[in-house]
Amino acid sequence: MRPLLCCLILASLLGPCLACPSPCSCSTKKNGRLLAECAYKDLQEVPEGLSSNVTILTLSANRIGWLGQGSFAEVPEVQSLWLGYNQIGVVEPGAFALLVHLKNLDLSHNKITDFPWQDLRNLSGLQILKMNNNRLAGLSRDAFRSLKDLRSLWLNDNELTTLAEGTFDNLPSLSQLQIFNNPFNCSCKVFWLKKWTERTSVSITKGGSTLCVAPTRLKGRAVTDIPDHHCVAPSVQLTYLSNLDNTVMYDGLTLTLHCSVAGSPPPEIRWKIQTSSRRVEINGPNVARDGNVKQSQEHFLVFKNGTMAIPNFSKEDEGTYTCLAVNDVGTRDVSVNVALAGSENPAEDLLRDDPHAGHFGGKSCYKGDEMDPSGIGEKLVIVYHMPRESKNGAGGAVSQVSLGTLLLVLGIVLCC
Repeated sequence: MRPLLCCLILASLLGPCLACPSPCSCSTKKNGRLLAECAYKDLQEVPEGLSSNVTILTLSANRIGWLGQGSFAEVPEVQSLWLGYNQIGVVEPGAFALLVHLKNLDLSHNKITDFPWQDLRNLSGLQILKMNNNRLAGLSRDAFRSLKDLRSLWLNDNELTTLAEGTFDNLPSLSQLQIFNNPFNCSCKVFWLKKWTERTSVSITKGGSTLCVAPTRLKGRAVTDIPDHHCVAPSVQLTYLSNLDNTVMYDGLTLTLHCSVAGSPPPEIRWKIQTSSRRVEINGPNVARDGNVKQSQEHFLVFKNGTMAIPNFSKEDEGTYTCLAVNDVGTRDVSVNVALAGSENPAEDLLRDDPHAGHFGGKSCYKGDEMDPSGIGEKLVIVYHMPRESKNGAGGAVSQVSLGTLLLVLGIVLCC
């Protein structure tokens, strides 16, 4: 009786180590790793009953169509997982998140259209990722951000039309990349990829087959052959418009800024305004051709030609005004700090405080690719002269604001 009991105890201890589902064959490799070979078994789902210490799991060439959150809960130690040549179309979030020891993951030749990229955040030891020959139409920019050990990435033969700039920036160990046979739309959104391939040491397999499908003028050309002149990063010039010297103003001051941009494709103009009490963002013009204001920010009038007018400019409107030029190649911006100051003798008082201040009759600030973006900006100080009240003929007081001058206090010239 006692020997039988010992055998049962021994079997219970060894059982989990040797567990193997009936369709699979399991063996221990020379390096001590446990292999579960389940390929070509006509399986429709991940089999149950796998040993918890399986380190190599082969499920290739089956008919698996779905991977759930707990599909691999029994094999937390798995290091190599082969799932190629199945019919996987759905991968639930969390399906791979707990496989922290995973080094090799093959999902090639399936029907995956969407993938839970957040699952890769825990797989910092992943070295090979094969997702080729699927139906992926897009990638998150941060999809591979945590894969510091990734050496080989296969994304070829999918339905990718574009890739976000920086997709491969956080892969210091990457040595092989396959992205050919994707229907890339070679707009300037993928121009960064051309520049990246020119400077990277990563081997891009069949790089000549990474072809443009659109636009028509580039169809059939390699992504690496996108002409430079088709894609030019924005430049932006900000001009402060004023011819108000010695003008008597009864309705308040209107500050006018003009933003001129250049680039290919033509950049969009956006504005950001930061005052002490609020932050405003205006993406595009808000004044229609008929003069009606489209949006709720009636106080800041933005026109299609890049001009912004701020009627009745007051102390509450003091702050930083930033013009941004945005296109598919990048973004450039230039800012100006605007403040109001009043005195009985504004020009003399300001010059006494800042001997470097000069008269301002229409200045501009420009930023392009060659300029240093570290400047602190220019400060436009609008100095107005508020004289004592004068009586009109009827005895009423007329409050007149006489704009003596516009003065520009130069800091470091910011050119964007």
